[in-house]
Amino acid sequence: MKVARFSSAGEDPRYGIVDDEEIVVLAGDPMFAGFQPTGERVALADARLLAPVIPRSKVVCVGLNYAAHRGDMANIDAPENPLIFLKPNTAVIGPGDAIKIPPVEGRITHESELVVVIGRIAKQVREEDWADYVFGYTVGNDVSARDQMFADGQWARAKGYDTFAPIGPWIETELDPSNLEIHSWVDGEARRHGNTSELLHSIPKLIAYISDVWTLLPGDIIMTGTPSGLGGFVAGQTVDIEIEGIGRLTNPAEARDATPGA
Repeated sequence: MKVARFSSAGEDPRYGIVDDEEIVVLAGDPMFAGFQPTGERVALADARLLAPVIPRSKVVCVGLNYAAHRGDMANIDAPENPLIFLKPNTAVIGPGDAIKIPPVEGRITHESELVVVIGRIAKQVREEDWADYVFGYTVGNDVSARDQMFADGQWARAKGYDTFAPIGPWIETELDPSNLEIHSWVDGEARRHGNTSELLHSIPKLIAYISDVWTLLPGDIIMTGTPSGLGGFVAGQTVDIEIEGIGRLTNPAEARDATPGA
């Protein structure tokens, strides 16, 4: 099922199950309260979809997890183990929200990624038990200030800006993540394309590896890496990312005001 976080008619965010053109409203966050319908339905067209989850502690990202993308990034040495790093949860935005491009020199790129949403506390998970810890999957965009990555020699600033982790449009809870087509577009022009079958480090391995380093909390997310292709975009353009079985995430890009406090 597709679990959405949304607002409507000026109300506080709520949760619901997407049922064709309607949202079946739930009594609370299903990750913690279970799936309890209130009896209310809201037209999908009347709802504003929000980031389907706000990670409680962290956004975990995986770099260079597709062989072809490693070729794109030939100037970075790829380790044998998964290359993992963090974004703050303040980077997370939802569908339709603007990616705010900071006033920095160089390229801004999108990375189209399958996102794993963790559903329970996960620490030192065995690979064979990985599915017990997954709530579902969504679409993600690991936005990067690419030239800052190389200038800094590490990735925290270049990938951690506010708005640099769009996710959505909802969480799909019933999905086999092993063979899904991933496409992206910038202003309708086809860019990145791949399939999750090409992941160098599988989702079971990622959950086992990451949970040995950091305890994963319910609502934390793992961005599993991007396939190859062109990723650059600028203010005024729109980035679309679509993953088979989930849906499409759309975000416009805007220039961030450089004035402090603005």
